Amino acid sequence: MIKSITNIIVILSTVVILTNNAFAQSDLQSNPPKYKSLSHLRELQYTQQLNEFKPLHKEENYPILTGVGLSYGYVIYQINEYYKNTWWKSDSNYYYDGSFHLVNDWDYALGLDKLGHIYGTAVISHFLSAGFQAADVNHELSIWLGAIGGLGMQLYVEIQDGYAPVDEETGEPKWGFSPGDAIADVIGATYYVARYYYPYLNNFQLRVSYYPSEAMRNGEKPDNNISDDYDGQKMWLAFRMKNLLPNDLSKHWPSFLMLSAGYAVSGIGDNATDAGLQQSYYIAFDIDAEEIPLHGEFWNFIKNTLNYIHFPMPGIKFSSDGVQFLLIAY
Repeated sequence: MIKSITNIIVILSTVVILTNNAFAQSDLQSNPPKYKSLSHLRELQYTQQLNEFKPLHKEENYPILTGVGLSYGYVIYQINEYYKNTWWKSDSNYYYDGSFHLVNDWDYALGLDKLGHIYGTAVISHFLSAGFQAADVNHELSIWLGAIGGLGMQLYVEIQDGYAPVDEETGEPKWGFSPGDAIADVIGATYYVARYYYPYLNNFQLRVSYYPSEAMRNGEKPDNNISDDYDGQKMWLAFRMKNLLPNDLSKHWPSFLMLSAGYAVSGIGDNATDAGLQQSYYIAFDIDAEEIPLHGEFWNFIKNTLNYIHFPMPGIKFSSDGVQFLLIAY
């Protein structure tokens, strides 16, 4: 299941990275680089190589680098404190026996949970990598450090799940280490790194949309944790059609317009493996935020971050209830 507290991670990471970028780069460059088109500018951005990382070299911004490290540690600490008092909490019914437990939950939320792990790891990697780049660490190393940090944060929670308390009567663990979750975390980190070495993969963008479920709006979800509010989540994969279509069609396709394929599961409630769950599939238009004509390191970070979110756009829903045309697919 999704065990990263998304709201804490995203809020803290956003504050840290935006602050770092504000100090490290000016909002708008006085002499922006020459480029043939926005697509060409994006290609230059993906293939940019900076100087090698040299420990103790004066070109690295160590105050910012220290801030990124301290912020990462603080988020880990907050996650640990949160789950110690919720998911990993022992009580009269559950106790710690010191053993490590495995759980097989491939069917949990009908795969939506695993997609969330892939997405979550990629997003955390994105924020961490941006922090390292703000500290003037070279681009390639920043990508790797971000991915390692993102994967490490996710796997820390998974390992701690393995040591969760067990039921006093049955001996069944409250939670357990999920190999499926761990594999999804690795896929998310791999996807993030692979986009650097294979720029063509940037034509496929992981995205999410979220609107609180009825249970969440009514305060019925424990701890109000949006990461476990599956009924309100949709996972998307956005396609840059401008780059994927044949040339004779591509020239007529607006560069800012993307197509996204979405997946959602409804009726989960408290039982994410119930046979009565309903799957829904979507095809919808989307927006490529990278086509916004704002340049510089700060704005590139903002645009890249926005591209992890599905924009509300017209679309089509496919489910057991038939086909529905939606004015807003979100």
